[in-house]
Amino acid sequence: MKAILLAAGKSTRTYPLTASKPKPLLKAANKTIIEHNLEQLQDLVDEVIIVIGFKGEIIRQKIGDKFQKLKITYIEQKEQAGSGHALLQARDLVNEKFIVMNCDDFYSGKDIAKCIMHDYCLLVKETNDLSRFGEVIVKGNEVADFREKPGKKPRLANTGVYVFKKDIFNFKLKKSERQEYEIVDFVNYLIKEGEKVNYEIVSDYWLPITYPWNLLEANEFFLSRIIISNRGIIEKGATLKGNIAIGKDTLIKAGAYIEGPVVIGDNCSIGPNCFIRGSTTIGNNSKIGNAVEIKNSIIGDNTSIGHLSYVGDSVIGDNVNLGAGTITANLRHDDSTISTPVKGSMIDTGRRKHGAIIGDNVHTGINTSIYPGRKMWPHKTTLPGEIVKKDIE
Repeated sequence: MKAILLAAGKSTRTYPLTASKPKPLLKAANKTIIEHNLEQLQDLVDEVIIVIGFKGEIIRQKIGDKFQKLKITYIEQKEQAGSGHALLQARDLVNEKFIVMNCDDFYSGKDIAKCIMHDYCLLVKETNDLSRFGEVIVKGNEVADFREKPGKKPRLANTGVYVFKKDIFNFKLKKSERQEYEIVDFVNYLIKEGEKVNYEIVSDYWLPITYPWNLLEANEFFLSRIIISNRGIIEKGATLKGNIAIGKDTLIKAGAYIEGPVVIGDNCSIGPNCFIRGSTTIGNNSKIGNAVEIKNSIIGDNTSIGHLSYVGDSVIGDNVNLGAGTITANLRHDDSTISTPVKGSMIDTGRRKHGAIIGDNVHTGINTSIYPGRKMWPHKTTLPGEIVKKDIE
């Protein structure tokens, strides 16, 4: 059996993190979305066809030859014309029943396995908030129709996992009202032709990544499942509590206090005298300096957090240097939820605590203070003592 991963799109809602890399390479618990999904598929399929587009070569480099159990084929979507158009790029590479998945979200292999028991199937999730997702209308145990983003009601959301047979390509897609070729129109075609399109409800997990702060939710979920492991060096005087996974050749210096769940990558230097709090992931080859506090955050690879800094409820990219005394504020004085601009509109994150979203290769000057919910685009810098009140693009 084959699976098609749709990984070609350019995600603007997850800027600035995806201004320099494709969305499938965003990480939670030190694992990219695409690597996580390939792991879930490797016992279910023989071949994965990855449809790439925006910065697709980076995806090829990241995957390399890590997945020996899978044959991986790449095909390019040169024009970004919707999910249906992306799927069409792979039609000549399938000859039987196959899986189609968005590569924007984290999925569980257990849920995918339920779907492949059917000839045609959708994976759906019960939710009270459909504002970000298309609604799946069902009748009995079959899919009956779709409704796009109807608002906050207890309904079934389309997760973006499908099982099809090759005969769906008998239908010629037409552009939708938003001038894209939609994958759900293949499902509508099957329904009109009288085919039975089943659905399965998520029973393990589906972690959609629509906005940057959704990575914090995914990170917290995966860290809740980690087990204690240590491949590094822990100096006398360091304190570790709870479930903590430490990578190869990482040094935990004296005075470091780490409260799990925490994941720390390979070849890191942590401390001395720092405080790493729960639901934090630190990438490979990163350095956390003296008297630094980090809480509920994702720190990228090759990133340095200078001494006397505070990072809370934030996502920090790769190759970032936060100068000494950099503070990411994560709480409003009026205690209300934090909003942030996305594509020209203010979006309520729904989070009472939300810090900074910092892209790759950012450098901050010493004593930089960043307001809650602010973003910094890749390669941007701040002056010593600068106060970041607005996004730096």
